[in-house]
Amino acid sequence: MIEIESVSKWYESFRVLSDCTTAVGRGEVVVVCGPSGSGKSTLIKCVNGLEPYQEGRILVEGVEVGAKGTNLPELRAGIGMVFQHFELYPHLSVLENITLAQRQVLKRSKAEADERGRALLARVGLAEKERQMPADLSGGQQQRVAIARALALDPKAMLFDEPTSALDPEMIHEVLAVMSELAAEGMTMMVVTHEMGFARRVANRVVFMDEGRIVEDVETEAFFTAPESERGRDFLSKILNH
Repeated sequence: MIEIESVSKWYESFRVLSDCTTAVGRGEVVVVCGPSGSGKSTLIKCVNGLEPYQEGRILVEGVEVGAKGTNLPELRAGIGMVFQHFELYPHLSVLENITLAQRQVLKRSKAEADERGRALLARVGLAEKERQMPADLSGGQQQRVAIARALALDPKAMLFDEPTSALDPEMIHEVLAVMSELAAEGMTMMVVTHEMGFARRVANRVVFMDEGRIVEDVETEAFFTAPESERGRDFLSKILNH
């Protein structure tokens, strides 16, 4: 579903991504991990055109993301994106946050969008919160609303950019539980995270990055039991012991 071929990106003289190649099959869950500044978030933002890239190409179901004629709003409608800091509209209620894009992008009626929104709020365990404002919710609840909002557009794949890193420890599990359910249902997912327990339990493959390069791209258990690179072994020893 997602093909990343020899992608490189830089800001002036600073190279952020260097010759990155990987792929995500339909129904596959791929976790992207690595130290801070390794290019993880930049890589997945390139997948739906939020970040441009200078070399290589990215295809989503055969559509080249960086091509001049590509309709990026249409492409993004089919790829849900969940950010580190929720990005909810503070002036809209929880339900309105979930229905706005449905009505504007998918042209659903208010009744259709509301019905879909309420079903998704129930799915993420927040049915009783539809009239509340984002500021009235905990961080974990806001992130679950953000996931529901992304799912409301019926995406073919989901991208998660460190979705739990801004949360208090006790709120992380409720977000990971929703993500685990999505994976079990066959949602195609690309997840940037430091939650190694989640990665080991849910991911089909792990992409390990360092200094803008993909150092390892292997099946999950192989990464956790016998990392191929010294850098991967060093990273795992530090993050698992922590």
